[in-house]
Amino acid sequence: MKRKKNMANLSPPRGLGGRESDYHTSVLLHESIDSLAIQPDGIYVDATFGGGGHSKAILEKLGKQGRLIAFDQDEDALKNVPDDDRLTFVASNFRYMKKFLRLHEAEAVDGILADLGVSSWQFDTAERGFSYRFDGPLDMRMSKDARKDAKQVLNEYSAEALQKMFSEFGEVRNSKTLAKAIVEAREKHPLKTIADLKAITAQHRIGEEHKYLAQVFQAVRIEVNDELGALKEFLLQSTDVLKKGGRLAVITFHSLEDRLVKNFIRNGSFDDEPVKDMFGNFELKFKAVNKKPLTASDKEIKQNSRARSAKLRIAERI
Repeated sequence: MKRKKNMANLSPPRGLGGRESDYHTSVLLHESIDSLAIQPDGIYVDATFGGGGHSKAILEKLGKQGRLIAFDQDEDALKNVPDDDRLTFVASNFRYMKKFLRLHEAEAVDGILADLGVSSWQFDTAERGFSYRFDGPLDMRMSKDARKDAKQVLNEYSAEALQKMFSEFGEVRNSKTLAKAIVEAREKHPLKTIADLKAITAQHRIGEEHKYLAQVFQAVRIEVNDELGALKEFLLQSTDVLKKGGRLAVITFHSLEDRLVKNFIRNGSFDDEPVKDMFGNFELKFKAVNKKPLTASDKEIKQNSRARSAKLRIAERI
């Protein structure tokens, strides 16, 4: 099944230039592609298409009968889709993977790859609101069609909900103090811009400014996009769509994601204890290919500092 032709005819967004390196530099590229043990006639999923770097590398290993189904909810990623009949692009969140694989007659696949990092393009585009390095609107939506944005979260959540968000998703040490400060500030003027949020954090941050802001922005971004909820749904669906012997490769960028992936591979659940059936037997669906996650080399980190926190976990369906 071919992808829709109009997807290949979209012009690149300003400053992108149509090159993957302008949009995003793929992290752990060779390691993740090798981990899939690609068969030329196999069916594979790139759950986070982004700049298309991983997809391009997969296509290079596929033969004429091979297939690749790529997902991305960000409309900017559409501009990176190559004109290749073996590729089906799905403009959707990977939490709906199983449904769209069924729709495109690919219910059983040989490998799935997910790079959970925010793309360089998203971080470096001020109006997307992902980075504290620029001023811009409080947005942070991965999909521009999403209803909830950072402005709504920060202006409408209760102090208790904000505290929970900062504590759980950002591990912000003074989450209660920060939440209270945001509620007090918005009673005078609604928060609209990144500068508004940074002005509040400047008065209450603990420790290094860069690290504190990174924790705060991560927490808001995860909440806006329900990133951990989507990851859990995606991982559970991978069990259903991967063939026996198929590979799952997931690149994470912070401990919250990595813990979910590690527990799921090891225990078949998101908890620290393995899933058991009614007779007390373990119900494991995967076996880990690498006991410890693969990390970027010093050379890659030097070329791309965002690779520093990347961890690649690989599992095989049993």
